[in-house]
Amino acid sequence: MSDSPAPLADPHLVFDPVEGAREIAILGSTGSIGTQAVDLVLRNPDRFKVTALSANGGRAGLLAEQARRLRVRTVAVAQESAVPALREALDAQYGSDPLPEILAGPEAATEVAASACHTVLNGITGSIGLAPTLAALEAGRTLALANKESLIVGGPLVKALAKPGQIIPVDSEHAALFQALAAGTRADVRKLVVTASGGPFRGRTKAELADVTREDALAHPTWAMGPVITVNSATLVNKGLEVIEAHLLYDIPFERIEVVVHPQSYVHSMVEFTDGSTLAQATPPDMRGPIAIGLGWPERIPDAAPAFDWTKASTWEFFPLDTEAFPSVGLARHVGELAGTAPAVFNAANEECVEAFLAGSLPFNGIMETVTEVVAEHGTPAAGTSLTVADVLDAETWARARARELAGLTPRTPDAPRTSRTDNDRTTAEARA
Repeated sequence: MSDSPAPLADPHLVFDPVEGAREIAILGSTGSIGTQAVDLVLRNPDRFKVTALSANGGRAGLLAEQARRLRVRTVAVAQESAVPALREALDAQYGSDPLPEILAGPEAATEVAASACHTVLNGITGSIGLAPTLAALEAGRTLALANKESLIVGGPLVKALAKPGQIIPVDSEHAALFQALAAGTRADVRKLVVTASGGPFRGRTKAELADVTREDALAHPTWAMGPVITVNSATLVNKGLEVIEAHLLYDIPFERIEVVVHPQSYVHSMVEFTDGSTLAQATPPDMRGPIAIGLGWPERIPDAAPAFDWTKASTWEFFPLDTEAFPSVGLARHVGELAGTAPAVFNAANEECVEAFLAGSLPFNGIMETVTEVVAEHGTPAAGTSLTVADVLDAETWARARARELAGLTPRTPDAPRTSRTDNDRTTAEARA
């Protein structure tokens, strides 16, 4: 690679040592990433101290329990209507002890992200994580990023604020690339290889996917996840998003980022170097390992996640991606190269089309066909203009409305929730497959 400035995520940078426990703020604490992060912190009280928690508000009892066990200063919820239930749950947990500060409203997570701490773990799902990501970066916090959407839809905004190496990725694929990249210099890297399980439809042709059902798509062979994330794995949209994310995190051109199907999900991603060697990062499927990298780097946390039992035989397989049956990765490369608001349009249109498929209003193949049409109608973003948060939100609003129109859904009321944006979706893994 060239000698251009260090990328957003760079394992070679020297991180300032932290005396005592590293102070952490966890966004999305009652979701999948958040609950596993809390487990990791509770098992390592000498290494980590949580200062603040934020969540959507739908699981007040769990949030209050986390706050009491971690003894946090601040608890935040996005839903102001959740405050009475949260206060009641905190009273039950704390008894006569003083309660933590309570923040509420759409900006609560953003306020937590800018609060005094060392590292912010952004485990929020969806593009609503963009404002907290920007706030954490602007405040100078190390950002452990599990919210891929904020980087994908707001790439130029994130890159404008982030210092080199300020972001440590928590996606299993990008945590794998991050670790493998530590083995060589930037000039040594030939390509990044992102692995995909292939989802429930691996090996099927496009014609064979025409009549698959909601139940078929939700039967993932490797991971137990929420419905939206599982459908994204079935269409391989999640891999397309990860290709964009890899490009932004590591400053690698799209033509040097490859996707390969690996059904076992043991190898989380690989880096091919110019001498012909390839380094693969492999663990049993468990998100606590990537979370530990995000919170503890450059130190490793002993027993953060299970290791392989090498006394047992196993088979690891790799297959090329069928780009005809799964055009999502190619479309994601296209919108990534267009940049600007195009990735936000792609992501928002896909969320609406997945909802239409789950509701029975759109066939499986219709998801990507509709997203492709919305992206085409959006066209090429204007060059030479500075992207703003308002631009991203406007593009998302248009894309959602247009996708719903093409999918035959009724227009959404302003306050109607989306499946992917609630912490009631009790997934046991993120889009790792």
